[in-house]
Amino acid sequence: MQQNSTFPIKQNELDMLRDEAASYLKSIQWEQGQRAKNKDKEAKDESILLYLSRANNGSNVAETTSVSKTILELKKRLLPDSIAIPVLLNQTLYAVQEGLTLGVWIKDSYYDASGLSSLNERKASLDSMGKREYESKMHTATAFMLFSAAYHILHQLKPYASDDLSVMKQKFAGIPEISLLSPLKGVACILFYYDKYLGHPDIIKSDKDVADFTVVFFDALIDEIQMRKATLDHQETILDRTYKLEHSEFAISGWNNVFAGAAKSVEFNKIQFEQIVGNKDAKHFARRLTERMLSYDFTAKKNPFQELGGFMPVFMGYGIPGTGKSMLIAATATRLKEHCDHLELPFLFHPMPDTLISTFQGGSAEKMVEWMKPMQDPTKLIFAPIDDAENNLQERTAQGVSAGVKEVIGVFLRYTEGAYAVNYGNSAIGLFTNLPEMLDKAVISRVQGRFEIDGAQSEHDFLDQDHLWWRKLQQTMPDFINMKNPEQYQYLQDQGLAKNMGEILKSVGKPSEERVHAVYDNVERQFQTNEHQFYANLYKEMQRVFPFFSSRDVRNIQSAISLRLTDFDLEGSWFENPEVYFKQDYETKFNMLQELMRANMKGLDFSEIRRQEVVRYLDNVATIADTDFKRQVDSRVNDLNIELAARRQFDN
Repeated sequence: MQQNSTFPIKQNELDMLRDEAASYLKSIQWEQGQRAKNKDKEAKDESILLYLSRANNGSNVAETTSVSKTILELKKRLLPDSIAIPVLLNQTLYAVQEGLTLGVWIKDSYYDASGLSSLNERKASLDSMGKREYESKMHTATAFMLFSAAYHILHQLKPYASDDLSVMKQKFAGIPEISLLSPLKGVACILFYYDKYLGHPDIIKSDKDVADFTVVFFDALIDEIQMRKATLDHQETILDRTYKLEHSEFAISGWNNVFAGAAKSVEFNKIQFEQIVGNKDAKHFARRLTERMLSYDFTAKKNPFQELGGFMPVFMGYGIPGTGKSMLIAATATRLKEHCDHLELPFLFHPMPDTLISTFQGGSAEKMVEWMKPMQDPTKLIFAPIDDAENNLQERTAQGVSAGVKEVIGVFLRYTEGAYAVNYGNSAIGLFTNLPEMLDKAVISRVQGRFEIDGAQSEHDFLDQDHLWWRKLQQTMPDFINMKNPEQYQYLQDQGLAKNMGEILKSVGKPSEERVHAVYDNVERQFQTNEHQFYANLYKEMQRVFPFFSSRDVRNIQSAISLRLTDFDLEGSWFENPEVYFKQDYETKFNMLQELMRANMKGLDFSEIRRQEVVRYLDNVATIADTDFKRQVDSRVNDLNIELAARRQFDN
């Protein structure tokens, strides 16, 4: 079920619950169940599970455990000469406490929303049906509380944990039992086993191990609850809302887990922009995209270019086959990877897989959710291209479109704008297509930046395209290429990157699409292009001629203009010496970019930039809208010409 409401988790309400969470960490009692005591008999790692099964020394009485005390004992064992608690130990203890605090808040919210609070007050007088409802809701409340607590703990600790947790996962033997009978029993059971693991001498060898193990343990807890959620009733008030933590990017949307199956970067062929012939607009956009992504601040979890209006999380490159779309994807990934390696930043190349559409009902949506989730990870820079985007994001109203495509589009729309959409400014989805007119209109409306991938256009472009081919032969056999070189042109000199969009758009005049041109001329007779009313009337007339033109298109035009205002180079010295800019805090980076932006804007004409971007966008919208119809007309004309030629040949 789609989330349709967002509820804030207020910090002052959490403050009132923190003491309760701290008390659980200081002291809690749990009596092991019989099955948990016998776990060692079926264990893959007998030493760990035997240790856990004998945690109560075989007695049937509840044992009191203290996570706080265990952490202090770990500190003494790991760093006996230190007075202060190591940073990672302290952060882990704090993360677990904050996770429990948030879990208690979620539990209270579920109590009120589901009617469990009322049932609890009348518990003594409930009939058998009421008691069943009470117990059922209690199980669901406990499960969601534990899930939320674990989810928040992962959110806080993932940035500090090791990238590779395989060694710790090998040591981990699972959680012997989970109790959903009541929130108190649920917390007691989990903290009991968490505490026992921490106390095992083979598990924790360093303070880093504490953070790593905590991530592994609570990740396993989420998996356990996910397996049990199908047996839980009364989930309506879990599935119909998103909980958003105040002053934070953290949010809980039902049972969704963005940490599940964390994506690994896909290998790609390394290509430089200079190896791509033509495509000045596309190469310039890709270059700007990489610079903006690199400006993301991992501590503040936001990007200064978002505030300046120069970041587009969804963009589109389109052009006829063979013009360099796949090469552009590889070149963008190459540039990002090289800079990330130099700046010591984590990078994820995350292309959409070809096998996304499933024949099973709901399978495509599930695969698409798995692909989209890593884009919500604030700990990496993520480039997520969708090559041949028309295959998986085809217009839903077209005849013969599969249910799987509709599922994929539904997920894409929710994750790019809506309750699920979390945009930190560290990820960008690029749609690359030969057939933009076949893309779903709602998908196209999400596209904030677009550029044509037109390939070789000039004489020099074609010279360079040939040169890239025959120079490999020349390297192998220097005397074999016995042809004369051009006198006035040095190979590849035109394939460099443009300094700004102004160099590329010198020739942008009036719209080239016939109907848009007519609308433009009609409005220009009434208003000058440097009047605000010109654009208000232009948009109104566009909506009359193209009914699908909406406020979202206007916002996309505004985004494109904002991108032009931030169309400046980052200083070369910033890349050579990362401490000057990239290693600075968010505010410093933001102020440095503002200075560059002000200096860049002095030479710009806002009215002319606005006119250029409006013309580009409207031409693009109209062309995409008409191309499919024109293709069908051309196909019909071609069929008629073939038929006429065949008749002439037959008559002769």
